[in-house]
Amino acid sequence: MTAALLIDFGSTYTKLRAVDLDQCRIIGAGQGPSTVTTDIMLGMKAALGNLERRIGGLPRFKYRLASSSAAGGLRMVTVGLVRELTAEAARRAALGAGARLVAAFSYRLTEADIVRITELSPDIIFLAGGTDGGNSEVILANAQCLGKSTLSCPIVYGGNRAAMEEARNLLIGKTVIVTENVMPEFNMLNIEPARGAIRRVFMDRIVHAKGIDRAQAEFDAVLMPTPAAVLEGARLVADGVNSRDGLGTLLIIDPGGATTDVHSVASGDPSGSGAILLGLPEPRAKRTVEGDLGMRHNAVAIIDTAGIDAIADDAGLAPARVEAMLKAFADDVERLPGTPEEIAFDQALARAAVKIAVRRHCGTVETVHTVTGLAIVQHGKDLSEVGTVIGTGGAIVASRNPRAVLAMALSDATEPFSLRPKNPRLMLDRDYLLYACGLLGTVEPAAALNLALSHLVQLD
Repeated sequence: MTAALLIDFGSTYTKLRAVDLDQCRIIGAGQGPSTVTTDIMLGMKAALGNLERRIGGLPRFKYRLASSSAAGGLRMVTVGLVRELTAEAARRAALGAGARLVAAFSYRLTEADIVRITELSPDIIFLAGGTDGGNSEVILANAQCLGKSTLSCPIVYGGNRAAMEEARNLLIGKTVIVTENVMPEFNMLNIEPARGAIRRVFMDRIVHAKGIDRAQAEFDAVLMPTPAAVLEGARLVADGVNSRDGLGTLLIIDPGGATTDVHSVASGDPSGSGAILLGLPEPRAKRTVEGDLGMRHNAVAIIDTAGIDAIADDAGLAPARVEAMLKAFADDVERLPGTPEEIAFDQALARAAVKIAVRRHCGTVETVHTVTGLAIVQHGKDLSEVGTVIGTGGAIVASRNPRAVLAMALSDATEPFSLRPKNPRLMLDRDYLLYACGLLGTVEPAAALNLALSHLVQLD
């Protein structure tokens, strides 16, 4: 048997998946606490011991690959020129690379901005601004501010190529990684080189800063942040490998304890006749992170956004009872639902988080007046024709009715201008394999695809 060990150093648990590459099957799963703040080897050994007990001994692994979102994940601040253009391009590069965007700044940085960035203590700063040969004044001013600051994290420069050397000189004393401009021409995105640069910084520096390399004896390499591994798994499942087709266009939803992540793999071009696409072009593989939609840490925000009456109606509970349970879960974020009321409350939270997160991820259309008459304008990605919606993460996988949670991602007659999927098949990543397939796809793409397709569960 040729085996691989796929590791996820998570914020709470270190999760392992052992897979048989020849048979494309899961040998077993194990987990232990993510002891990043003390000694990460303790959690890693606990996870390996858990896996060994479950499968009766560890095989010899050909690959031992890891991803990580431990210690808060990859915290990034972006600095751009215009909020809707280069700053937005930098944001998309950060999210696509698996970063957790903690703040985004536009135009010239102020002293107060530098103080705020310092307080946020980011792992990486992404500095962008100006097309190639375009505006260089702002990005140079921002480079000067960052260069004079006490910030010690790496700075990725992905702005105006003509200003690159001068910016590097202004950042002397800082660790600077130069990549291609995220917007070399007006309204043209070029975010893949930036994603690659961010991931290299993650592997070279952040893994050490988080202390994950202390467990190096137990794995070969930490390849990428966990959200990036999920996005790579999504791309693999959508596109297929060589002679085996993938599932085609898809949307993946992961409501977690602190955030709700949504991934899509689709062009997002207008599917309706005559629609005009406005704004920056959308990346085919896109990730959004809704930091206010966490099932535990941000449950209050979910209820504030959805409305307590809506949550109460969905759960079949009185609003006062919803408030009481919200407090109980907020006081103990590790708490799992046990009673029928708690299960209903948790299901209503998950359904609301999915609905809001997918609504934000997908595009919209509107009718506008022009000099030639009425026109239909599209903002964002049109995902109405997406063929597959996949649910992952505990809030969906552990649900007694996962289909009811995933159904909230679909188009709704009460919101006719939202471009959410109309009639996709619904599937479940029951064994939490998408991150593992993203990692495995870097070395054995065919095996990774077969593993994913054989373990996704169709709900319809």
